[in-house]
Amino acid sequence: QVQLVESGGGLAQAGGSLRLSCAASGRTFSPYSMGWFRQAPGKERELVARINWSTSSTYTADSVKGRFTISRDNAKNTVYLQMNSLKPEDTAVYYCAATMTRTTMYWGQGTQVTVSS
Repeated sequence: QVQLVESGGGLAQAGGSLRLSCAASGRTFSPYSMGWFRQAPGKERELVARINWSTSSTYTADSVKGRFTISRDNAKNTVYLQMNSLKPEDTAVYYCAATMTRTTMYWGQGTQVTVSS
């Protein structure tokens, strides 16, 4: 069983920055990839960024490209999302997810990010 605990959400002004962290616990943590998703009120959950755990190759959604950066620390079983130049439309609940296999995925509880204009 894998548990994911997110932290770092909160309130920021437009143009500001926040850094999200997601720490994984479990006996052996070796995901295929980890990612950050977000869900705004009335909208579907969307993938924001993803990182391959072994190669560190990344994917970033066009909506946040150039502003958000995903990174990971294998030794700490932690993935980060650095969010810069925040916009009000970035307001959402952000979820961390670990993809273990094609059929097994774990989710964190979510952390609220609110960006004021």
